[in-house]
Amino acid sequence: MPLPRTLRSVDELVGTGLVSKETAPALEAVAERYAVAVTPAMAALIDRNDPNDPIARQFLPDGRELDRGEQERADPIGDDAHSPIPGLVHRYPDRVLLKLVHVCAVYCRFCFRRETVGPDGAGGLTQDEIDAAVAYVRERPAIWEVIVTGGDPLVLSPRRLASLVEAFAGIPHVRIMRWHTRVPAVAPERVTPELVAALRSPDLTTYVALHANHPRELTREARAACARLIDGGVAMVSQTVLLKGVNDDVETLAALMRAFVEARVKPYYLHHGDLAPGTSHLRTTLEEGRALMAALRGAVSGLCQPHYVLDIPGGYGKAPIAPDALSPDGAAVRDWRGGLHAYPPAADAEG
Repeated sequence: MPLPRTLRSVDELVGTGLVSKETAPALEAVAERYAVAVTPAMAALIDRNDPNDPIARQFLPDGRELDRGEQERADPIGDDAHSPIPGLVHRYPDRVLLKLVHVCAVYCRFCFRRETVGPDGAGGLTQDEIDAAVAYVRERPAIWEVIVTGGDPLVLSPRRLASLVEAFAGIPHVRIMRWHTRVPAVAPERVTPELVAALRSPDLTTYVALHANHPRELTREARAACARLIDGGVAMVSQTVLLKGVNDDVETLAALMRAFVEARVKPYYLHHGDLAPGTSHLRTTLEEGRALMAALRGAVSGLCQPHYVLDIPGGYGKAPIAPDALSPDGAAVRDWRGGLHAYPPAADAEG
């Protein structure tokens, strides 16, 4: 039976048998640095008898999170370098990213924004900051798409979501709003008819990008939540992070992509793990990722093929990890402008 509430402390994880009393002191140190939240839906999926359970690896704190590698950095994809005003990232000419809130329904142990999300994180945008973001977009006709992220924007009320949609729908050159979220999988009960209606507007097209990393996350309830969105007129795509011990084998990855397609969610991005602090135990190599994509190509339908991408450290954007994206010696990655960047990069000056 699902738990009645989200678990937000090591004590609560111990009390429900998700972590042991013996490991609790070490995990308390992790929880003091990085937020913890495991929803009832995700807690119910964790196999307490499997020390390597792939759902647990994503959401339960791990002492290795305090081991920061020399190449890891607080802002691993370089958002700050492209933030002209608070909460808004303008990296590509035709789209902007709006970091509306910094809280989530769950907290992923590999999160690339882990230094800023959580109840003690950067906080949500004020109304004045939202108004400034709308004005910024209105003044730039090249911006065609607004991508709303966080945190997880779908933790907000339908009223607040509808207000934001209305503001951007009133800008003629904004044609697409895309919402990045885990909510349909980790808290499917939040996807109500009111929330679906809030995301819609006759003046623009709405996409929801669902983040899920393992086929078990796409439960019957999660698929029903996706159906409510899609039947309500919202298009859906997926995003997945390639994670060691979670989905770094072709059988699991194929099952996940098929599950997306069966739920009418088009596979979109398979992200290489970012260089977020304390995440090396979950990160694969580029060579491993490329081999998985080669195996996936022959294993599943074309409908099930995601784009395998690396967000180049330093703010240079996403690069597809295909043969022509790498330098001849495989030591550099090509960005969308044609520039080559060493990967892994030199040790971060942040230390």
